[in-house]
Parts: sequence; C-alpha cells; structure tokens
Amino acid sequence: MAHLVAVLALEGVIAFELGIPARIFGGARDADGRPLYEVATCTLDGRPVTTSADFRIMVDHGPELLERADTVLIPASADSSPAVADACFTPAIAAALARIRPGTRLMSICTGSFILAAAGLLDGRPATTHWRYTERFARLFPRVRLDPDVLYTDDGDLLTSGGVAAGVDLCLHVVRRDHGSAVANAVARNCLVPPWREGGQKQYVEAPSPVESGGSGTAAVRAWALEHLDRPLALRQLADRAGMSVRTFTRRFREETGASPGQWITTQRTERARQLLERTDLTIDQVARESGFGTAASLRLQLRGRLDVAPSAYRRTFRTLPEQRSPGSPEDPEGPEGPESRAGRAS
Repeated sequence: MAHLVAVLALEGVIAFELGIPARIFGGARDADGRPLYEVATCTLDGRPVTTSADFRIMVDHGPELLERADTVLIPASADSSPAVADACFTPAIAAALARIRPGTRLMSICTGSFILAAAGLLDGRPATTHWRYTERFARLFPRVRLDPDVLYTDDGDLLTSGGVAAGVDLCLHVVRRDHGSAVANAVARNCLVPPWREGGQKQYVEAPSPVESGGSGTAAVRAWALEHLDRPLALRQLADRAGMSVRTFTRRFREETGASPGQWITTQRTERARQLLERTDLTIDQVARESGFGTAASLRLQLRGRLDVAPSAYRRTFRTLPEQRSPGSPEDPEGPEGPESRAGRAS
C-alpha cells in the first residue's frame, strides 16, 4: 500500500510550495512503475482556501485525512497570514493536528515551520525556515534549535525546510531516505532539478547595503575601504585615516557596524568575491586577488566557511553572464566535476 502524504493547506497558502509534494512524492515509482506515495490535500474544514495568488483552491478532504496519514506536510503560507505574521495558533489548527496519529512523520516547507513550532512540536528539536524569517522565528520560538543556514533539517520524524525551492530539496531527501538514491534521482531528472544542491541558505542571503561615505564616525573610512579591498587593510592604517587611536576606532567601529574591523572587512571581501563570481569572467585566482583574499586557496577557505560552497560551484549556480568557457578552461581546470565540487559532495 502506498505511503500516504497528507498536505495541510492553510489560508494564504503559497501555490508553489503547495504543489511541491504532489510533484516530488507523486513522481516516485518502484521498479514496476507503481506509485510509492499517495499525496492528498486537505484543509481545516474541507472548504476552499485562499492562496497567496489570485485564486482559491478546492480540496476533496477535511482534517479527517490527517488521521490516516503516514506523513503530514504543512507548506508555507503568505507572510501576512495570521499563522506567520502573529504566530497565531488557532483552535481549528490545534484540533486538526490533534487528529494526527503518534509516530506520524511531520514535515514543513518554508514558513510552515511556524505552525509546528507554535504547536510546541519543535521544542528542543532542530529546525529551519526561510532565511528572511529566521530572526522572527527565533524571537517567537526560543526553545527551537533553529539553524538558519541549512536548506533543510532531518530529525527523524520531524523535518523542516528553508523557503521555496528548498522544499524540493527536502522532499527529494525524504524520497532518497525512504527508497534510495536511484528513485530520488529519477524523480529529480523528471523534474529537471539537481538531486541535491551544494551549500545552504547562506549563499542566497542578500548582500549588505553599501555604507554611506558622509557623516561622522567610521563611515568615511568604511567607504574608502570598500574601494581598496584588494589591498592590505591594517587596523592602524584605518584608525589613522579616521584620526582616532586604534582603541577608539575599534570601539566606534563596533558600535556602528556590530562587528570588529577585521570581521567587517572579511565580510565585504566575501561579498566582493560573490559579485565577481556572478558578474565577471575572471578566473578564481583573479577573483581572489581582486577581492583581497590573495590566493585561490584563501578564497576557497572563506567561501567554504561562510557559504558552505566552493567558488566554482557558487559561480555555476549564480552566474549571470552567458557561459563562455568549456570544461577544462583555465577558470575551472578540472571541469564541472573538479576537486571543489567533489569536496562539496563529500562534506
């Protein structure tokens, strides 16, 4: 008998995330072509619900579906919905979740984790959500072991994912866990998506805004440093440009940025490297020099530590220029399966 995945659609459900379970689990087949999962959608009362788009959805099931589910999955709702905006855990939601049998696997996509957390189901457990909402999540649910950097978390019977396409990653992971890589890979190929992705959410977080060059304090020095990231930037040199002692400059710098000068410079160099990888055809060595890391080895170390991804893998993901180099080019001497990619797969 196929494993039943019940998808609970709440008011304001986001249509993209709502469709992921049916597309991924519904595409999983055994060697004889039989479906390995049954995917069904329900609402709190069996009635239509609004979506984040300009349409409503009708379902064939009410909350009674949850009583016989093997897996219950809660997709994201719009950030203006009560469940996300106010962590509003209504009696109707509580009653629906109370129908779930003990031992049923629970999953969420994106802000669906707010529902599981509000129910107390994630207390003391690892979880994630979309990076835009991690600060709000951490403030509302301090007992949850939030990991804002990963694409998804797997704690056995409780699994959560980051936003949007990370739900695809999570569902493929579950198919792989349930039935092995061959089945999951077949689903991924049919959906034209990678079976799994390198790195976590950190590589998708928006870059910080540029500093203003005017005003008092350390702003002018920071603006100057941004124009000279490819040079050595010693603390004494920066303090002298600000007309301050090293001690005063360091204190003022931390007050204004929340970071030490060294931490801030490394962050800005990382952002410069990201921009160069995305927008230019410079080699990895050239990107390292232009961003101030000096060597390709240092650049790889920083991107691995901060983004969990190698420079060449990051470029393949985010490149905005047409591909002008073939495998074996100087940019990536060993092609798309070079040592950086293999290291990412092993980690």
